Amino acid sequence: MNILIKAAIIVDASTKHHLKKRDVLIEKGKITKIAKTISNSDQFKEIKLPNLHISQGWFDTSVSFGEPGFEERENLQNGLITAAKSGFTHVAVNSNTNPVTDNKSTIHFLKSQANNNAVSLYAVGSLTAGSNGKDLAEIFDMQNEGAICFYDYKTPVKNPNLLKIALQYSQTFDGLIQSFPFESSIAKQGNVNEDVNSTKLGLKGIPNLAEELQIIRDLYILEYTGGKLHIPTISTKKSVALLKMLKTKV
Repeated sequence: MNILIKAAIIVDASTKHHLKKRDVLIEKGKITKIAKTISNSDQFKEIKLPNLHISQGWFDTSVSFGEPGFEERENLQNGLITAAKSGFTHVAVNSNTNPVTDNKSTIHFLKSQANNNAVSLYAVGSLTAGSNGKDLAEIFDMQNEGAICFYDYKTPVKNPNLLKIALQYSQTFDGLIQSFPFESSIAKQGNVNEDVNSTKLGLKGIPNLAEELQIIRDLYILEYTGGKLHIPTISTKKSVALLKMLKTKV
């Protein structure tokens, strides 16, 4: 692949070209030159578009493909091709499959199906067996097989002691635990954010408290146990402030 990209703004804070407009020469699939102006003496394919930007490949940290079990939704091969065409070079695949990704065999399956692809696949292991929130899954074995973290996709950890044990145990192998911030007893059957508009429309709202209360609980547990905890999909100003407050204390 030989391509000359013209007048592209480079978005890469790790290089001296960050936010500068440059020509980029790619020869046989490798970047060989970056400069203000590069002549196309070899008549390579030229890409020149208004407001063109270029960056390193992106990492999507929460992808839900369908395979195994829900191939009608999306299979692994097509999902990885779509990711590559969309500018992603790495994807982390959630455990919401059938069977759930809760043991080393399912981790091995995901990784083996992604061999020889332009996009690197990282498997997310389920935190609990079957993602049922009752018993801790085989997280040590899954990490040894290549899982990068452990998360019951969009399912809150209702049992605080289970989260405590997971954070304590995962420290023995430097594991990363994820906890979905959603207190279902407060959210109930809400389907939109609770505010004036939800009331006017007659829709049952989900108060910010449902997210923030769970985060407060999880952060207190983390302070007690230590370890590594990631809280995904936060959506309120107070949630950001809570995470920031704990980080300043560490």
